[in-house]
Amino acid sequence: MKVTKFEDLNCWKDSRKLVSMIYRITNELPFSKDFGLRDQIQRASVSVMTNIAEGFHRYFDKESIRFYDFAQSSAAEVSSLLYVAQDQSYITEDDAILIREQANKTRAQILAMIKYYRKKEMK
Repeated sequence: MKVTKFEDLNCWKDSRKLVSMIYRITNELPFSKDFGLRDQIQRASVSVMTNIAEGFHRYFDKESIRFYDFAQSSAAEVSSLLYVAQDQSYITEDDAILIREQANKTRAQILAMIKYYRKKEMK
């Protein structure tokens, strides 16, 4: 299948799942009352999704890579913030592991895309 829009990208689809998972846990008490952490992890997860979309629509590969790098960094940020949520007993260890796996899967897919674009630049 040829990728013609960002919605076709598996990493974007997985980032969308990540956003849904983050919003589900952050809308529950007591997490929902920690406005700073809640807002930060929500913004980071949305950043993954939006930077993939923005990178896909950049004209130059170098610019695409830059946005994909932002996306993978935001996925790493989500993973880190999940430790804070777990340490504060806002989420269970099982939830943290499950969501962290989703963030890491998404990040790995983005990194593979970056690698592909870098190889393409070398040609």
